[in-house]
Amino acid sequence: MIIDSHCHLCDERLRPRQQEIISVLKQNGLESVFEVGWDLQSSKDAVELSNMYDEVYAIIGTHPHDAKNFDDTSREYYKEHAKDKKVLAIGEIGLDYYYDLSPRDVQKKVFEEQLVLADEVGLPVVLHIRDAYKDALDILCANKDKLNNGILLHCYASSKEMLREFNKLDCYYALGGAITFKNAKKDDVIMAIPEDRLLIETDSPYMTPVPFRGQTNVPYYVNLVVDKIAEVKNVDRSVIEKATYQNTLRLFSKYNR
Repeated sequence: MIIDSHCHLCDERLRPRQQEIISVLKQNGLESVFEVGWDLQSSKDAVELSNMYDEVYAIIGTHPHDAKNFDDTSREYYKEHAKDKKVLAIGEIGLDYYYDLSPRDVQKKVFEEQLVLADEVGLPVVLHIRDAYKDALDILCANKDKLNNGILLHCYASSKEMLREFNKLDCYYALGGAITFKNAKKDDVIMAIPEDRLLIETDSPYMTPVPFRGQTNVPYYVNLVVDKIAEVKNVDRSVIEKATYQNTLRLFSKYNR
């Protein structure tokens, strides 16, 4: 069995299909999916969905796009619901300089505040970093004493050289549909990720893998990610399934099936 470590079933494109998608997870080889919030409301939705379905777990936090809306109400909700047995991590948090939908100084401040919060509640962090890997690394290094429960770089998209720097912080890395794109050129990064630090994801409804690119992504397309990694590493897909499953359990220690 495999786990989609990052999806958004509460996105408006997938919300009407939630029951349908969840009902076919197991027949497509998936044990569970991790529903990731991006702001206060979507985090509440993630918690609610996780309580409705055995196969769904929640990750709660404020995305850098929405950092400008992070406030005490958000913080208190995340802090309180971090205690829930099906809430696994604080995320997705970080920096996004590609869209800059929140001012960069605000993104940095909120990123640090949520790193502190994750340490307080004893949960790992799931990071969204886009066009900001150096600044993100600097913030992580400055808060190294707060990084006691694990770090996952969702949809890792930087170089193998930068990966070496993140390795010094014992980071985990999730790969998704982008590695199947014709112009991805990520084989060297795939090979460079330590075997015991690799996870898989879809980020559905985004980042749909080939051959379904252009359509709405769904969690069971994570099988195509597994296939691509196995192809690049020249191993049987069962090797990737086993490694990524074990890595997911190690990082998300509250996960219990």
